[in-house]
Amino acid sequence: MMQRFKAALLLRRSPHSPRFLNHHRTLCSLPDSALTEDLDSQVLVEAKAWSRTAILNRPSVLNALSTAMGARLQNLYTCWENDPDIGFVAIKGSGRAFCAGGDIVTLYHTINAGKMEDCKEFFRKTYTFIYFLGTYLKPHVALLNGITMGGGAGVSIPGTFRVATDKTVFATPETLIGFHPDAGASFYLSHLPGHLGEYLGLTGEKLNGAEMIACGLATHYAHTARLPLIEEQLGKLVTDDPSVIETCLEKYSELVYPDKTSVVNRFEMLDKCFSHDTVEEIIDALESEASKTNDAWCSSTLKRLKETSPLSLKVSLKSIREGRFQSLDQCLIREYRMSLQGISNLISRDFREGVRARMVDRDLAPKWDPPSLEQVSEDMVEHYFSPLSEFEPDLELPTKLREAFS
Repeated sequence: MMQRFKAALLLRRSPHSPRFLNHHRTLCSLPDSALTEDLDSQVLVEAKAWSRTAILNRPSVLNALSTAMGARLQNLYTCWENDPDIGFVAIKGSGRAFCAGGDIVTLYHTINAGKMEDCKEFFRKTYTFIYFLGTYLKPHVALLNGITMGGGAGVSIPGTFRVATDKTVFATPETLIGFHPDAGASFYLSHLPGHLGEYLGLTGEKLNGAEMIACGLATHYAHTARLPLIEEQLGKLVTDDPSVIETCLEKYSELVYPDKTSVVNRFEMLDKCFSHDTVEEIIDALESEASKTNDAWCSSTLKRLKETSPLSLKVSLKSIREGRFQSLDQCLIREYRMSLQGISNLISRDFREGVRARMVDRDLAPKWDPPSLEQVSEDMVEHYFSPLSEFEPDLELPTKLREAFS
């Protein structure tokens, strides 16, 4: 679906836009170093004849996204989209991760310092770039080698092509830190086959590269050792045609299948358990199946759900269910509202407590508030989907200039 959308956008371009690009170099394509130089160290640029690659470059924190990175990516991608001598764009990460998500530890300290405007700016920059990527007018290739979680998936999955490897680890683990799957996750999780999205969003469980291919989160798969060859071949392309890029990726990618024990081979069980209207019913269904079948997967899934924030479970389920009927921009605008509520401490301090327990003190013993599903009221859940206040504006996206997709 996303590939067809990108192809349609490209076909709508001016008939005077050349399929094969000429040798004229614009000012935009030459001085990549001149674009906000103070941010260069966090997002590097690799220039090839007809393409540009953004390199997320904070390996010590698994390339976790900062506000500065969101701004830098937005500036670069805007420049590259407007440059007729750049045919397509790619993104990759430094070190052993593509991107582990947003820099939640910095966000935690920023919240504790009372700098809420800085927090809002982080979400604004990140979500706006994700929308820009989702409506990008040029083909986009994300090389998802290593950890690809949360916001890392957000800055890659809306693009045209996603190459997974044997080292790719995907997850949306936000409920484990008292948050909700964001950065566009309620859009792409809700569009996965069956009720796989609910399972991934509520449990935060991981998928490997083969599983990402099987469910459509990735478009191609290659062993890590082949990535340099793929990058070399992409760098030789003189095109802005997504079909040419796809042919190149297919030539150097591999067929791969998930293990028989993989969750993507459990769609009947997933649909039986995760199709219910409430988290309580989902847990009841899992407990029923566990008692009837003695299935270790049911037991481990139940254990995982009981580690997460009860409030986050209910908020996340509602978010994913709403995402099924919304476009990308609608999901991002709603998630922005939810994220501000989640960090405001007006309903619960679960986000701060979850980050403290897992990332700061690392005692892995969060004290959730409320501590049980029974104590999470409908009003608490609904509050997440309401404006923070009558004076707090929603996220503004350029929907009139850039068409969203559903």
